[in-house]
Amino acid sequence: MNIEEILKQYATGARNFTKANLRKADLGEADLKGINLSEADLSGANLRNANLTGAILRGAKLAKADLRRANLSGADMTDAVLVVANLSWAELIGTNLSKADLRGARLREANLVGANLSRANLRQADLHGANLCEVKLRRANLRGADLIGANLAKVDLGGADLIEAGLIRANLIEAILSAADLSKANLLGANLHGVNLIGADLSGATMPDGSIHP
Repeated sequence: MNIEEILKQYATGARNFTKANLRKADLGEADLKGINLSEADLSGANLRNANLTGAILRGAKLAKADLRRANLSGADMTDAVLVVANLSWAELIGTNLSKADLRGARLREANLVGANLSRANLRQADLHGANLCEVKLRRANLRGADLIGANLAKVDLGGADLIEAGLIRANLIEAILSAADLSKANLLGANLHGVNLIGADLSGATMPDGSIHP
């Protein structure tokens, strides 16, 4: 089924397009709210400025997809593959990205308030300036991730891997970092007011005042 057929059927009320092959498809600015693209192949697709609010993208392949400024609020993206995808400035409010593969993905200044990223793989991801307020990141892999200037207020990072993560000037007010691994992380200028660091590993980390934790 090609793009034209999917858009035509969507316009008549159809929503179920599971396992569709939309590799490198051009869906920029498309209005596809509520669509079901579970396990669909959208690798390298253009979804820039697309409206995918409430969409079902469970297990979808979105590696290298362009999702800049797309609206994915409330979408179910559990187990989705988003390796090196570009989600900069995207709206991801309340989105379920649990167990998603976001290695090397760009989420610069994305709005992820209330999203679920538990057990997600965000290794080397770019979250510079992203809004992660009240996000669930329990046991997520954020090793080497760029979280410079990110808003992590009240975020749940319990048991997360933050080894060598960049948290310069990050807002971590009332964040949960219990049992998290922050070894060699850079917390220079970060706000740690009210943070739960019970059982966290801070060995070799650069602390907010510039000192190195033993």
